[in-house]
Amino acid sequence: MFGGMDEVDWAALEHAYGPADDVPELLRGLASEDPAEREAALDGMYGAVHHQGDVYDATLACIPFLLELAADPEVQDRGGIVELLTSIGGIDLDGDDELDPDAEDFEYAANYAMAASAVTAGADVFLALVDSDDRGVRLTAPLALAALHGEPELVLGLLRERLKIEQDPEVRFACVEAAGRIALRHGALAAEVVEWLVELAHMPCAPRPTGAPPARPAAPGGWGTHAAYDAGLRLSALAQLARCAPQSLPPDVVPGVTGLLRELRARPAAPGGGAPAAGRGGRGAPWTGDLLRTLHSGLGDRVADRTALLADQLSSPDPGQRIDAVRMSSGLLRTWRGEYGGLVGLIGEQLADKEPRLADAAAVALGELFGLAAPAADALADFVTADPGCWVQEWASGPRMLGSAVAALARAGDARAVPVLARMLELPEAPQDLGYVLDHLGPAAAPLAPALRGRLAETELDDRLYDVAGPLLYGLTALRASEAVPEVLRILRGAPEYRREWVVELVLRALAAFGPAAGEAIPDLRALLARAARSGRPPGAFGAKAAAALWAVEGEAGAVLPTLRAALASADSGARRSAAGVLGTMGLAARPAVPELRLLLRSADPWTRVDAALALWRVTGAAETAWRVLAQSWAAVPFTRVPIAERLAERTGAAGRPTAERAEGAERVLRAELSRARRHNAIDGGYGSHDIVRDERLLALCRRALTERPTA
Repeated sequence: MFGGMDEVDWAALEHAYGPADDVPELLRGLASEDPAEREAALDGMYGAVHHQGDVYDATLACIPFLLELAADPEVQDRGGIVELLTSIGGIDLDGDDELDPDAEDFEYAANYAMAASAVTAGADVFLALVDSDDRGVRLTAPLALAALHGEPELVLGLLRERLKIEQDPEVRFACVEAAGRIALRHGALAAEVVEWLVELAHMPCAPRPTGAPPARPAAPGGWGTHAAYDAGLRLSALAQLARCAPQSLPPDVVPGVTGLLRELRARPAAPGGGAPAAGRGGRGAPWTGDLLRTLHSGLGDRVADRTALLADQLSSPDPGQRIDAVRMSSGLLRTWRGEYGGLVGLIGEQLADKEPRLADAAAVALGELFGLAAPAADALADFVTADPGCWVQEWASGPRMLGSAVAALARAGDARAVPVLARMLELPEAPQDLGYVLDHLGPAAAPLAPALRGRLAETELDDRLYDVAGPLLYGLTALRASEAVPEVLRILRGAPEYRREWVVELVLRALAAFGPAAGEAIPDLRALLARAARSGRPPGAFGAKAAAALWAVEGEAGAVLPTLRAALASADSGARRSAAGVLGTMGLAARPAVPELRLLLRSADPWTRVDAALALWRVTGAAETAWRVLAQSWAAVPFTRVPIAERLAERTGAAGRPTAERAEGAERVLRAELSRARRHNAIDGGYGSHDIVRDERLLALCRRALTERPTA
């Protein structure tokens, strides 16, 4: 074994941490008789040679030796080696893109391509592993073959034959998953794979995909028990159908799946006193969660079906399966719009479970929903009342924070959170994020203003000022508690140099929210602008924010226009955007700045263009020019839709704000948004904690704009 390994100049090769002269020891460790040494060697391969999925020249040099290890029946734990090879060679070479030697990432891309080619060339090694006595090898070989072998017809036949004799449930699922991978990678075989999966799933009258041959009819009994295929295998087949041919799923797929899940839960205890089936079908058998995640992904925008399936999962007797269901529910709610009241109520019921991980998962999920958590508000309130220990989260390092359930109750706008927050303001150190939930409670949170004001008055004016005063200032801003002006001005006047600008920006935001009631602050605000003017530098975002506060408090255009117009010409995009936002609030008083705003409509930054267009529309009342820019941004940069919809929904109010004029095509854009099933800010593989509430706000604004728009 390892013939020629010592002839490789490993020191001249590199992995994630530099010279690869330690790689021979790692390779030999994979063949060790000592399980701990084998595990450490595999960790080392992933940590350095294949770090975060990267492929280095040292990785390429390892491939022949890894293939040799995978083929040797004397080597133990070969499943991990097969999995490593599958990851190293897993790049898909079926695309038409050619590597560009002049591209910045050419070396990395070339390494991936060479790795895929090298592992594929040696993929015959995996053929013999399908029948291995080693369960770990049998578990990993199917995916390796599906992803890497150059003869997919041969692989598919091998998988089908193996399934007939394989007894291990997870290996059977691996064979089915590998078949789904073949269908996705090799379109010519998709119809054959789909027909086989339909047969395995034993679906009643499943519709055929376009171009597929007639499927074999399902055996009598519909979704009932099938002698040849157990519930787990049928569920696996359904998951792969959802993944590679969702159009093949029948309309009643959810009742079928829930029936299979109940069949799994009803299995008797394992011989010899093993865990009951409910446990084995939940956390005891993690494949259940994996299959359901795959199924949910394939169902996509079938929100009603997915909601019904999640409702069944949340009724499982197994807490582990319900934890999975809570997390899958979060994924559904973050991505797709729909009617979720019943599902949210079921998530709320999980708070009463004795399993703390389940209650915590439910609280975290509800905290992302804000107003949509209302159906679970009673459950949240009961949970919070019953357990004061959940009010705060303590961390080994970092500040004390609100407990997830308290934050969720406050974000839902439920007044029952207010007494709890008041109690926490009595603590020597209040949770740092307490102030950030108050804007969702509205007037109900007004009784908290005196406590916030008192704590701000006691805050030391030292280098911790930003961290300590920030949440308090944010809370007072949300409450528009203008009676706190003296305490706020104390912070402004006494802030130390360390992070001073950050602290002052929070103060400016608070004073702007207080408006004319903060008249006492006018001399301080004028002094800030004067100092900025004397500096001789173009005003940045800070100067624009100071002007915003002075305008909100004093309402004197002449005092702020020079600063704002200069900020529009700044090289700082933050300054330009801040200035445009302030000018938009000024209406007709900002007309002298129209030439600068028009110039910004040609900015390279889409957000700057949007802010300038919105300001121009509000200042001039002319919709046509602004709407052309806004319509383009609506389509190209979805995250700009909320501020644009705010403008379209504006109506004349007590302050005399102008009505949004008719914009050509705006109604069509608004109706198209309301017809979309996918949230405007949903991103595959990533999300933000406020994504749901922002999308719900967009929908509300679109409805308001359409309801109140002029008809002529």
